[in-house]
Amino acid sequence: MKLYSGPLSMFGAKAEIVLREKGFDFELEMVPFEMKVLYEPKHPEVVRINPKRQVPVLIDGDLELFDSTQIFEYLETLKRDPALWAAEPRARARTRLLEHKSDEVYFPHIIRLMGDPKSPGAHEGAARFYEEMERTIGDQEWIAGAYSYADIAFYMAQLFGERMGAPVPAELARLQAWRDRMSDRPAVRQVAGAMGRYLLSIGRTLPPFMARLGLPS
Repeated sequence: MKLYSGPLSMFGAKAEIVLREKGFDFELEMVPFEMKVLYEPKHPEVVRINPKRQVPVLIDGDLELFDSTQIFEYLETLKRDPALWAAEPRARARTRLLEHKSDEVYFPHIIRLMGDPKSPGAHEGAARFYEEMERTIGDQEWIAGAYSYADIAFYMAQLFGERMGAPVPAELARLQAWRDRMSDRPAVRQVAGAMGRYLLSIGRTLPPFMARLGLPS
C-alpha cells in the first residue's frame, strides 16, 4: 500500500492519520511542493490516477483511489478494527455528515481566507461552525460520540483555520478540550507534527495549540 500526500495537504494528512490509526503497513511519498509554485509540476502518478490532479492518492495493488473520503471508506471496509465509522446505520450517517460538513461547510470559509484574509463573511462563517461543534460535542469525548473520521477531518481543517486567522475562540471550552485530546493521539501527533515541522522549516509560525504536539509555538 502506498499513499501519495503533500507536506501541506490537509486531505492527505487526514488519510495518513487513518492509515496510522488502523496500523496499516504503507509507504508514504510526499510529492514535490514549494510555496512559490505549490505542487507544480504535478507528480506523474497523481496526474495519472486523479483527474483533479490532487493528493491524496492511495495505491493498494491494482486498486488506485483518490479523495480522502473514498480512501476512508476503503480502509474502513478493509480493516474494521479499530472502527472509525459507527456500525449502527443512523449513527454512521450522522458521523459521515459531520465529516462532510467539515470539508464542505467549514473549510470553504478557510479557503476564502487563504485568498483574502479579509474575505467578507469568512470569519463569521468559521465562528458559526465552531459554535455548532461546541454544541455537537456537548458532554461527549469526541464529536460523534466515539472517535471517528469526523474528528480527524475537523482537527486537520481547524488547524488550517487557525493558521489563516480564524482561531477557535478561547471561551469554547469543550472544543478546546477536544482539540487537546486530539493532539495527544499518537497518530495525530506524528502527522500534524510533521506538518508543523515543515512549516517551521520554511519560516512560518505555528498556531499556539500546536505546542501540544511538541513544537515551538
